[in-house]
Amino acid sequence: MSARQLPVRQLTVLLGALVLLAVVAVVSIGVGANPVAPAEVVRALLSYNGSSEHLIVWDIRVPRAVLAVGVGAALATAGAVIQTLSRNPLAEPGILGVTAGAGFAITAGSALGLAATQGGQLGLAVLGSALAALLVYAVGRQSPLRLVLTGVALSAVLTGVSLGLRLMVPEVLDQYRFWSVGSLAGREQAPLTLPLVVIALALGGTLLVSRSLNAVALGETVAHALGVHVGRVRLISLVLITVLVGAATAVAGPIIFVGLMVPHLARRLADGSVPWLLAHTMVLGPVLLLIADTLSRVLLVTGEVPVAIVTAFLGGPVLIWAVRRYGTESL
Repeated sequence: MSARQLPVRQLTVLLGALVLLAVVAVVSIGVGANPVAPAEVVRALLSYNGSSEHLIVWDIRVPRAVLAVGVGAALATAGAVIQTLSRNPLAEPGILGVTAGAGFAITAGSALGLAATQGGQLGLAVLGSALAALLVYAVGRQSPLRLVLTGVALSAVLTGVSLGLRLMVPEVLDQYRFWSVGSLAGREQAPLTLPLVVIALALGGTLLVSRSLNAVALGETVAHALGVHVGRVRLISLVLITVLVGAATAVAGPIIFVGLMVPHLARRLADGSVPWLLAHTMVLGPVLLLIADTLSRVLLVTGEVPVAIVTAFLGGPVLIWAVRRYGTESL
């Protein structure tokens, strides 16, 4: 395939993914306790008339879909950056304890009275994500399987401690009993501007550093030969990962496996290019989370299933497949 054909193919694939995202978003907006037909959803989006169906679309469903797009893009892109940076196909924010670190920091901060504002929650989530990522990498960097086991162990410890704090401090339990299970239900009514702006800026940062990541993915020797400062790229990437995961976790709670599933799919479409990998991931991540959120509304007749349970159900087989294929290889 020539250099000219590659961008054309990638642009076509990306355009197809964007069309898929639009279709999935329309379907997702229409699904719920009060179903809205896809045609009516489109009419509400293009020509609002104040009817009850249009109110449901704009006041509840659209903010929830926008939240799913932002969180899905953040978690999937963070997973792609982690896998590229570590050259480990098993890496994922939830599996490596980064998501649990953000959740623990918010829970601990709320117990200390430091998470009363949205800005405070974001700051705590980013700090917790960064500390968890550094700890897991320091202990488990020798092999992909050890990295995963370290992340799982840290997640279990932090989740247990967070649960203990919530049980000991009633105020924390009341405030975070629904947040502790990753879900988009009810979150659309919270202020979304700050976390979505932070996520958008971090996504833009990953695109800016994508060419350098492309060189790092080839190995340190090649990256140095190409004039890339590997240490600087790693530091910037770690900051971007923690911001993406921290912001997504602060607004939607801990949601795992999105960052594992989507990069594996996007990698098959990117033809070895990290910039295209990240571009596809930013679109396919929202597609996956919108599908999972839609399923969460229809699986039970009596109510909704938290979207984190749906992504865990979908991601479990992917993790098993990835471990069987990559777990014993030296990457």
